[in-house]
Amino acid sequence: MHQSDSVSPQLTETNRQTLLLIARETIAARLSDREPEYPPVDQALRRRCGAFVTLHTQGHGKMRLRGCIGYLDDSYELADTVRRAAEASAFHDGRFSPLTTDELPVIRIEISVLSAFQKIEDLLQVRPGVDGLFICQGTHSGLLLPQVATTYGWDRVTLLEQTCMKAGLRPNAYKLADTTIQSFTALVFSEEQSPPEASDD
Repeated sequence: MHQSDSVSPQLTETNRQTLLLIARETIAARLSDREPEYPPVDQALRRRCGAFVTLHTQGHGKMRLRGCIGYLDDSYELADTVRRAAEASAFHDGRFSPLTTDELPVIRIEISVLSAFQKIEDLLQVRPGVDGLFICQGTHSGLLLPQVATTYGWDRVTLLEQTCMKAGLRPNAYKLADTTIQSFTALVFSEEQSPPEASDD
């Protein structure tokens, strides 16, 4: 893993709204079988860094996960990373069926722009609710975004255990010498509670 900075990039409100529009337009265009029409992007969105796009559906007063896929490194410019992650989250997350046109008005899009990854040498460095974790052992790896621990009220040990299980490992695998633990932070933002309906034109 490598990225240019050790902290999440700072983005203006306009930058954030542009990324959210890119994500929604990517999904809407795919569902309508048309070419997407993207807003212009400034230099801040041409920076290379990792990002995740998370989709939730709203109903009965609760938010339900509908897809979450991202890119960990700086292979693409941020705007392109979000575009790719949005399409993958909507149509290629193996845990869910592809998103349908009927669902588009009720999905809420959340974007997490990642910092660089830092190797954890002391488990006391892990800050639940602030740090996301990436745990790797052999061919197994798993990642949890920082906001997951906040959502479920996890402490440090629970976060470590849950990330191990996400990687397909035993919950206590984080204690083993051949397990690598990396942390990262994320700039997280999302659409308003009632997202705009994308045009079908």
